[in-house]
Amino acid sequence: MILINKRMNSMKTIQKLFRYGFFTGFVLFFLVPNNAWGRNYVKIATIGAPSPHLDLDQEPQELVDQMIEFWRNELAPVFPDKPDLIVLPEACDRPAGMNIELQLQYFKARGDQVLKYLSSVAKNNECYIAFGMKHQVDNGSWRNSCILLDREGETTGIYNKNFPTIGEMEAGIKAGKEAPVFECDFGRVACAICFDLNFDELRQRYAEQKPDIIVFPSMYHGGLVQEHWAYTCRAYFVSSIAIASLRSEIRNPMGKIVATSTNYFHYTVGTINLDYCLAHLDYNWAKLRAMKEKFGEDVTISDPSEIGSVLLTSEHETISIDVMVKEFEITLLDEYLDKSREYRHKPGVME
Repeated sequence: MILINKRMNSMKTIQKLFRYGFFTGFVLFFLVPNNAWGRNYVKIATIGAPSPHLDLDQEPQELVDQMIEFWRNELAPVFPDKPDLIVLPEACDRPAGMNIELQLQYFKARGDQVLKYLSSVAKNNECYIAFGMKHQVDNGSWRNSCILLDREGETTGIYNKNFPTIGEMEAGIKAGKEAPVFECDFGRVACAICFDLNFDELRQRYAEQKPDIIVFPSMYHGGLVQEHWAYTCRAYFVSSIAIASLRSEIRNPMGKIVATSTNYFHYTVGTINLDYCLAHLDYNWAKLRAMKEKFGEDVTISDPSEIGSVLLTSEHETISIDVMVKEFEITLLDEYLDKSREYRHKPGVME
């Protein structure tokens, strides 16, 4: 199981090889040594397009058709970059300005039409898509959900907003209670939606599960809280904000922005590397220098400044950051913090 999980981060390449023959894919998946899994580049597009203001006096089906056309136009600019994952905003599949009564009429007509359209987009472009929508479950109740589609257009998972606003709950949205992390061919993805970002109990559940990426469809930005989530969860954080004046961003596990939309373009595309880890500088200075001297440009040491820890990333084609770190006996950040906790409890240390 450990071996299989280790290789999940390279599945994007392996799945393509399986297409050329089962035996080739089988050999590469199971028999290649552990250190033959290095850099893991993932290209991500986030689109922060606000929902359009349409003529709400139209028939609901006409509104559905116009929403699908809206997203056809908004998605088009990111396809030339061939993203692995596209993230869309919260409640992205309905027009702006609808009251609850109009929403229910619209959703009745909408059914799964927008879902099917985005499913076809994911399949045709061989990419994952994460998007927010109001979602009705089997018992007839409603959730504010993030749906994750895979490269075949199939549903990988559904996250239901754990912390809807009071207004949402008064309007009939039920709060979710699960915090799933979904396995993708490039890594592990978690979701949070808008108001969720305010609640440490959800963040802590994700920190324990250690996702590679957290996607954040939203109608508010969150400011410094985005940075806090990225750093404490040790994960990349991708926001898609449905407000024209706010930025949709990709943050690294240090919380630093690596790609962002602008006042001119409400989308951005960035490449991240999921073969990474975090290390504290204490007791590691000489080891980090030695690792850099040996691997040169095949390892990146990123210092965000002022927090005493660094982001280590393997750029090597076949040697992972885990192998590099093990070779130089570098103490990772969480390991160092755990050791500090343990030392604090030694006899005579704490009063």
